[in-house]
Amino acid sequence: MPVDIDIAKVAKLARIALTDDELDQYGHQLEDILEHAERVQALPTEGIEPTSHPMPMVNGFRRDEVGECLDPDSFLSQAPDTRDGQFRVPRILGE
Repeated sequence: MPVDIDIAKVAKLARIALTDDELDQYGHQLEDILEHAERVQALPTEGIEPTSHPMPMVNGFRRDEVGECLDPDSFLSQAPDTRDGQFRVPRILGE
């Protein structure tokens, strides 16, 4: 299947510098990808319901219930610098 996409033009638009060898390599890879997509499209799918995932999925979220909060002193005690119950950090990192 010949590729009718100008790979050099796409690379230029993406501001990617490619050598002639790379253009040739990516051209062959693109041909392989398009041939595979063509084979997938040729599969008989009549009567098969479309899905977004091959396995049945179940919502894995936990129930939204109020639980115990962490004690601020337990994590603030591990900070190098705190003031008024808050973490203190340098105004500009690296200073």
